[in-house]
Amino acid sequence: MTLAILILLVIVLVIAIAVIVAFLVVGYKRGGTKRGIKKSKSKDEAIREANKRLAQNPRDAVALNYLADVYFDAEDWDKAYQTYEMLAEMPNVDGELDQIKINLRAAITATKLNNMEAAYKFLVVARAFDQNNAAVNFQMGALEFQRGNYEKAVQMLQQTISRTPEDPPALRTLGHALFRLRRPKEAMNYIRKAIDAAPDDKESLFTLAECYAEVGQKDQALRIYSHLRADEVWGAQACLASGLIQAGGHQDQAAIADFEIGLKHANIKEDIEVALNYELALTYLRTQDITTAMAYLQRVKTLRESYKDIDELIEQNRELSASKNLQVFSMGPSAEFIALCRKIVMTYFSKARVTITKTQMTGNDWTDITAEIDTPKWSNIVMFRFIRTQGMIGELVVRDFHSHLKEAKADKGICAGVGTYSDDAKRFTEARLIDLIDRERLLPILNTVDSKLLASAAAPKKQT
Repeated sequence: MTLAILILLVIVLVIAIAVIVAFLVVGYKRGGTKRGIKKSKSKDEAIREANKRLAQNPRDAVALNYLADVYFDAEDWDKAYQTYEMLAEMPNVDGELDQIKINLRAAITATKLNNMEAAYKFLVVARAFDQNNAAVNFQMGALEFQRGNYEKAVQMLQQTISRTPEDPPALRTLGHALFRLRRPKEAMNYIRKAIDAAPDDKESLFTLAECYAEVGQKDQALRIYSHLRADEVWGAQACLASGLIQAGGHQDQAAIADFEIGLKHANIKEDIEVALNYELALTYLRTQDITTAMAYLQRVKTLRESYKDIDELIEQNRELSASKNLQVFSMGPSAEFIALCRKIVMTYFSKARVTITKTQMTGNDWTDITAEIDTPKWSNIVMFRFIRTQGMIGELVVRDFHSHLKEAKADKGICAGVGTYSDDAKRFTEARLIDLIDRERLLPILNTVDSKLLASAAAPKKQT
């Protein structure tokens, strides 16, 4: 009898425990505001309850999960990461934890904290649960983009878009990744869709302009760059890109305007500032404004001492900036160049009567001038060749000049240029009546030709 009563008591006790457990489970599933945290009057009370549970059990998964979500929503990335990391390492005994969400959010918070290795690890775990999860694939693609692995980024982002075709962040990142892979035609399709969803996305607008420029649609690119010129962040870079397109199309004044607007921006990145000054200098050189060009070249030298060919450009143009005639001789319009050469012919021989009989321009490289020279001691036909090409002047040019001398039946030839003569050119003229004048000898002639011409004009004419 006693044994039967004991057995009965045990059965009643088991049933009672089962009822209590069932009641607690129902309360967990129905009465909690978030995964078992009971419904409270305020969020602060729910947080206090979660912290109370953690004080009793630091590995209370329900409380940790609730707090992790609170930290995540508040963008408290440090606390969110630490909490999700704990959850990710905990065994999911009863399946109450969403492992994909926990690892995905752990990856997002790790990315926010610039911990890319941890982010990648959590994303790999999340993908192991579901390789087709669009949110996970997007984060993996975005991470690969940040790491510079653009091919992998494209692969992951295309999987995302196959599930969520209108997802603006995925479209945007995929477009930028394709552009980095130099696939502008594909890139612009996705970037345009991303801009439709976020018209104020200036970086995507700038990248779309770059896509247009890459595929040769320069007008569309210029319209976007013009729209961005006043932007505080992208304005200077847009001015640089626009100016380069204008300069490439020989629109030098438009290019100068773009570059100068770019330099007016505050807080320009140093690389952009250096490039703007450098391109301005090159453009002013093309327009023959050597003095202004030199000012920008010196600015580049100050900002970046060994930038590109800056030393060579400064050296080449230092003499040009000090000599207007050297500028005309080297790069002036053909009419001005010929007029200067005629001045040199008229003043080359002192106390001579000079009659220019023929002037012939060959392209934009040189001009030949034939003149009758009459001095108190001799009278000859002299042919001059003035060569604009800088650098080395070779034997072929001198040979060509010699053949023209013979055709003109000239007694003497004078070949003057702003470059230097090769050894072969010098050897060719050793036994011939050709005088070679290089840059070093030409500079004094250019610097004194105007004063000599004025003195000649002012001298009293001899009566004949």
